[in-house]
Amino acid sequence: MEYQDAVRMLNTLQTNAGYLEQVKRQRGDPQTQLEAMELYLARSGLQVEDLDRLNIIHVTGTKGKGSTCAFTECILRSYGLKTGFFSSPHLVQVRERIRINGQPISPELFTKYFWRLYHRLEETKVDLAVVEVGIGGAYDCTNIIRKPVVCGVSSLGIDHTSLLGDTVEKIAWQKGGIFKQGVPAFTVLQPEGPLAVLRDRAQQISCPLYLCPTLETLEEGGPPLALGLDGEHQRSNAALALQLAHCWLQRQDRHGAGEVKASRPGLLWQLPLAPVFQPTSHMRLGLRNTEWLGRTQVLRRGPLTWYLDGAHTPSSVQACVRWFRQALQGRERPSGGPEVRVLLFNATGDRDPAALLKLLQPCQFDYAVFCPNLTEVSSTGNADQQNFTVTLDQVLLRCLEHQQHWNHLDEEQASPDLWSAPSPEPGGPTSLLLAPHPPHTCSASSLVFSCISHALQWISQGRDPVFQPPTPPKGLLTHPVAHSGASVLHEAAAIHVLVTGSLHLVGGVLKLLEPALSQ
Repeated sequence: MEYQDAVRMLNTLQTNAGYLEQVKRQRGDPQTQLEAMELYLARSGLQVEDLDRLNIIHVTGTKGKGSTCAFTECILRSYGLKTGFFSSPHLVQVRERIRINGQPISPELFTKYFWRLYHRLEETKVDLAVVEVGIGGAYDCTNIIRKPVVCGVSSLGIDHTSLLGDTVEKIAWQKGGIFKQGVPAFTVLQPEGPLAVLRDRAQQISCPLYLCPTLETLEEGGPPLALGLDGEHQRSNAALALQLAHCWLQRQDRHGAGEVKASRPGLLWQLPLAPVFQPTSHMRLGLRNTEWLGRTQVLRRGPLTWYLDGAHTPSSVQACVRWFRQALQGRERPSGGPEVRVLLFNATGDRDPAALLKLLQPCQFDYAVFCPNLTEVSSTGNADQQNFTVTLDQVLLRCLEHQQHWNHLDEEQASPDLWSAPSPEPGGPTSLLLAPHPPHTCSASSLVFSCISHALQWISQGRDPVFQPPTPPKGLLTHPVAHSGASVLHEAAAIHVLVTGSLHLVGGVLKLLEPALSQ
């Protein structure tokens, strides 16, 4: 069986949206999910005890847990250790979720193990596994892990409220559910309320919880630490990753954990501070070499610069805006033509798009483009990007809502007209464009496209040397704003495109801009 066949079969296990809503309403005992996970593990030929031998680093949080995992994995791999890494969601291909020594497992291995329904632990044994929590922590399927070596909690915020609760304190309770008795845990500085919840959760089960010193503190007396991931917010993730790697090395009696400069006794918010140590050359190398696609990622392609960040919570979008504006301030200004700023946005789930879009307004975009997380109108040939939990009508209506939120930002809005391209030939490509708001009501003209490919075709105007799709579908430029904007984009000396709001949107964009990722 081929890789795509395996992924298509995996997709049949996606829960439909109606059932998800029913589960949210009924609010059954979430503990049953973990019990079911243990049964599935047993059916695959493994027991929970087998996971204890993987030397796991278990990481949760609202923002930055994936980046923290990426930093931690790269640091420990730089010591010559064989690393395993589980993360979700994937950006381009589902096999990205399972990595050995930093590389996604091959399509052949994914297919082999998928159809066999279990992994033979002896064949894929690693020195350690970095495991990112999916949603929450307490009842996440990864929480069948009983004996991790160390646990981490990255920055907390509001997300997945229908599942985790509508306050940061409730969410902190869920995140603290990965703590285990006697297993050290580390967290970055949080607001006082959620930090107190984490502290109480740790104390209840005798889990030693430590607060990470800042990266600046670890840099004292040595050269600055260079990070492979851009953005000021990544410094917090790197500080947590250093503590996780340092603790793992110490608990596994590995040499080269780094000399402790000071234990800094004392409490902050009634939590002991983690030790301050001198980062080793391996740690510095790991931080510098860390790659994490779709997070503060920049692709420079001729006149186009693509800024990709999967921020999807208010605080992460704020961090994204700071990163984007700082990147623009440090750019070389072109001569011989104007610069154009374009926003490509989508948001999914129970997130508040109006709040996220308002945070993006200071970026002063010339155009705001909205599209669903579909690389093409028909995704039948691309199983990795298929989503059976929503219909095309639902996602397009949601994009229209996003456009309307954007148009209302200046509190003056005339109702936008819905405009559709001429009817396509049967089986042919389609494009949907929504009319812009009047120019006096907001700073940017807005458009909606029916898929990512059409949006990128309009934004790039054939000027991206890698993204060279076939002839655009009929009607793509028929709308006045699409037509006039195409002329502006075609003549611009530089085009800066921020893609944000959804990791799945970023993944779809990467699939088209970086074809090698699909190989």
